[in-house]
Amino acid sequence: MMRKALLLAACFAALAISGCSKDSGSNDSGSNVTNTEYPEQVFWGDTHLHTNNSVDAFGFGNRLDAEAALRFARGEEVTATKGEKAKLSRPLDFLVIADHSDAIGATKAIYEAPRIALLGDKFLLRWYDMMHESEEGSLRVTAELIDGAAQGTLPAVLTDPEQQKERTSDLWISHGKTVEQYNEPGKFTAFMGFEYTPMPQGDNLHRVVMYRDGPDKTDKTLPFGALASQDPEKLWAYMDAYEKDTGGKILAIPHNSNVSNGRMFAMSKFDGSPIDTAYIKTRALREPIVEVTQIKGDSEAHPFLSPNDEFASFGVAGWDKCNLSCTRDMAPDSYGGSYVREALKRGLELTVALGSNPFKFGMIGSTDSHTSLATADENSFFGKHSANEANVKDRALSPQNLGTRKGRFGWHYLSSGYAAVWATSNTREAIFDAMMRREVYATTGPRMQVRFFGGFDFTEADTSDLVKTGYGKGVPMGGDLTAKAMGPNGKAPTFLVSALMDPESANLDRIQIIKGWVNANGKSQEKVYNVSWSSPDSRTVGADGKLAAVGNTVDLTKGTWENNIGAPELTAWWQDPDFDAKQNAFYYVRVLEIPTPTWPIYDALKFGLTLPDDVIKIQQERAYSSPIWYMPAAATS
Repeated sequence: MMRKALLLAACFAALAISGCSKDSGSNDSGSNVTNTEYPEQVFWGDTHLHTNNSVDAFGFGNRLDAEAALRFARGEEVTATKGEKAKLSRPLDFLVIADHSDAIGATKAIYEAPRIALLGDKFLLRWYDMMHESEEGSLRVTAELIDGAAQGTLPAVLTDPEQQKERTSDLWISHGKTVEQYNEPGKFTAFMGFEYTPMPQGDNLHRVVMYRDGPDKTDKTLPFGALASQDPEKLWAYMDAYEKDTGGKILAIPHNSNVSNGRMFAMSKFDGSPIDTAYIKTRALREPIVEVTQIKGDSEAHPFLSPNDEFASFGVAGWDKCNLSCTRDMAPDSYGGSYVREALKRGLELTVALGSNPFKFGMIGSTDSHTSLATADENSFFGKHSANEANVKDRALSPQNLGTRKGRFGWHYLSSGYAAVWATSNTREAIFDAMMRREVYATTGPRMQVRFFGGFDFTEADTSDLVKTGYGKGVPMGGDLTAKAMGPNGKAPTFLVSALMDPESANLDRIQIIKGWVNANGKSQEKVYNVSWSSPDSRTVGADGKLAAVGNTVDLTKGTWENNIGAPELTAWWQDPDFDAKQNAFYYVRVLEIPTPTWPIYDALKFGLTLPDDVIKIQQERAYSSPIWYMPAAATS
């Protein structure tokens, strides 16, 4: 045991993260910042970014630390791992660095350890030699890590909780100092966080965990790992304990439900036992939002589940055949627990059956980039990981698998997405609190501004002063409408929606409202309504509810499009024509841009590639609002 302890001490001697050299900034979150009366500004951020402290990110080649990630998010130019200069065209407003909690910093430490220190452990020595041998060797190490995590075959040196705890503490505290130095209330918000990564048999059950607090509270805890337990209820218990012990606040964000093999939104607990009221209340409290879109595909909807939705296939290609590690195939009967719209419908069914809703969540996007670079633009996509950054010629056509089993290619990955938060100021407190009340929305990268309000007394004239009226007479995205608020006349709810294009992106095609409800038999239904669109004089909705296509101006030979179709801004007043006051329902907004090129087109033009026919070359970028729920009677969550 003593020899093992000495070996670990030598192996992980290089783990400490150096503090950043930045002198400006404030450690007093919220000082000298005035909160507005209601959320007047949307703040843009990434809640899911990995640095070289994630075991897989370092194995993939990432050599950029937390300081570089924060500098980049704030708008500074950095040099990517493979040498290309990288800079956002516009800085972000906030960032959550969410390195994997399990074996945090381990591959970096093994790589940087003196080789002689590893001679007593053949496993670690082999990984050291592979990582130093070549990029291919480093990628094999990462594939072995992912497969080992999925199959539970990693060695104790990487999985023993006590050994993890010993070396994680210093790293966590040092990381907190870096995050705190870059947190500048009113200008840029840096959050503490980590990623909890359970992957039973390769099924994705990952969550990003995000703190509202600074080091005065986060230093009193350590990240919770899936090696301690793969049951999300154990994570929620950790969160309960953190808040009780420190007085702080914390939330969790499920992501990549699309590769969970139906388990992320299952109608049972992790162990297969039935969902009960205690489970529902805890999950609703601890997971108020979900990450619906990111680099590893889009989880809003699937054509199998929503055959009448012509836009349900976005970000599905390559991701619906096998789970995260591609160690298990996924059948269509698993999709119900894998996609967000279906989860929202399941939540309504559980509300009817049990009186409360475990899947009452808002929606955000984020990147899940493992390059330390929070990029979501098609023309400056730096890839999922550093082995496939922007200057890698064949990345769009090469296999890009997370484990050793083949199944996915580079073009299956999306350049997506960002989290948009309507908050009263750019501070930890205001942004976190907006997430808790679900006043957030997701985009696949473009920064379009989306507002959504629900009420019972809106008129068409209210679109002229939408924000003031929206808060004064109704509730914003993430809110609840109740039969009590409806009044005695049983009138249908009305909604105000506005969408403003990203000035650096494409015009808007349409605004849609997606409704889900539960019928008299307790079964959930859905319908997509087109409520506002460009060129309304020449485009009409048919008898089937479908709207004529906006057109397509993309020039694939140049990677360009023309904003001579679509509209820069769309607004709508809409009343549900199919409302039944006795039915539980939700409503959320989907905003579509006009067609634009995908990132493989920019790679093809840059490197002179010929893309196969099956590569998706044109898409309609989009935004998803958090829902507004209607409840006939008061629910318990």
